[in-house]
Amino acid sequence: MKSYSEKIFNALDLDIFKIISDTADKLEFKTYIVGGFVRDIILNRSVKKDIDIMCVGSGIDLAKAVQKKINSSAKVNIFKRYGTAMINYADYQIEFVGSRKESYSKDSRNPSVESGDFMDDMLRRDFTINTLAISLNSKKYGELVDTFGGLNDLEQKIIITPLEPNKTFSDDPLRMLRAVRFASQLNFNIDQNTKDSIIENSHRLKILSPERIADEINKILMCENPSIGFKNLEKMKLLQDIIPELIDLKGVEEVEGQTHKDNFYHTLEVVDNISKNTSDIWLRWAALLHDVGKAPTKKFDKKIGWTFHGHEYIGSKMVKKIFERLNLPLNETLKYVQKIVMMSSRPIVISEDIVTDSAVRRLIYDAGNSIDDLLTLCEADITTKNIKKSVKYQNNFKVVRKKIRDVEERDSIRNFQPPITGEVIMKHFNIKPCKEIGIIKEKIKNAILDGEILNDYDEALDLMIKIGKSIGLEDE
Repeated sequence: MKSYSEKIFNALDLDIFKIISDTADKLEFKTYIVGGFVRDIILNRSVKKDIDIMCVGSGIDLAKAVQKKINSSAKVNIFKRYGTAMINYADYQIEFVGSRKESYSKDSRNPSVESGDFMDDMLRRDFTINTLAISLNSKKYGELVDTFGGLNDLEQKIIITPLEPNKTFSDDPLRMLRAVRFASQLNFNIDQNTKDSIIENSHRLKILSPERIADEINKILMCENPSIGFKNLEKMKLLQDIIPELIDLKGVEEVEGQTHKDNFYHTLEVVDNISKNTSDIWLRWAALLHDVGKAPTKKFDKKIGWTFHGHEYIGSKMVKKIFERLNLPLNETLKYVQKIVMMSSRPIVISEDIVTDSAVRRLIYDAGNSIDDLLTLCEADITTKNIKKSVKYQNNFKVVRKKIRDVEERDSIRNFQPPITGEVIMKHFNIKPCKEIGIIKEKIKNAILDGEILNDYDEALDLMIKIGKSIGLEDE
């Protein structure tokens, strides 16, 4: 951290900061860069393209004056209700706001806002690591202002609130989720007093909108190791009000000396594993929810031990309820996640047996364009600590992947439509729409998938005629 001055100097080597500095001096506004941009400079992280500028004065007036100086066609977007303004400049999105102080009511996280001084603005911030500010005024250009020891907390890798935490979290309970998210993104620890306060105020989540909660969960899920965040959510009593279905997976039962694995921690391992191989948020959601059906389907059988029969089907139904609760997309995105959850055991079953062309064809047909994602999940699902077993399973999936490539290249099964259409069947047998058409199409499809005939029009036509005769239809 000793070289933070050099990091700031390098980061300020953008003409826009010089323009803001000159403009602020002319308006006689004390002006600072604040927020995550400053934090990430000091941590040497890739800085975001959104920059927060705070001035002791009117943020809107400062934005308008800056816009005139940059001689840009980019217009100033003004949000009078919040006293903020935004300019898009080059690759950056710059938000201007005047310093303010906030007061909250018990039943809302939307504060009453009024003008304040620099200290008022720092006091309203969530964590000390976000209270760092860089002066842009010419006399103190590039000077770091550290009011609450945020620099030390960055060095110590700790998340702590500038105010007494109960006030911070009671005022705005979203900050509890932000604490977990920052700890996960930065690989920091949350101060123990702060943790205790989150547990005490966890009930306050109920005043948050589902969209706000989902946004933070998505950001946690997109971390390098999402398990850090989800373990904290569980320990601090937040997850039970967001995705209680995951909490239901927690714990190990023993009956007659037989136990099952803790499916909660197994799930988090799977999510960490898959995060090494994909940045697709919805595939990560599928990994997070792939075993949610195990809690309601768990049974003990004296002959075979613990079973979770049908957990994939039940789990896929549960996905919709979770998405509805969090106002996540209920369109093709939901169908995709449900499909991956529903099929999550199919490749595993194939990998444990001799891989037949027929089984592979059906897997490709049912998975369609999701086949690669499905295999990525199944490979991430290998969490055994037995090295021999792990290597065996991984090798089995290599065989499955090769078999899929070979079958796909030869038979073109992915998303295929049987070559015989309903129109062909009706014309040949001179019939109107009826159940027999569906019977013929299904039998042709199964014959192709089972390798009895090729995915070929002539072979399918011959089979159609045979099937038609067998169910009493006559050639015209």
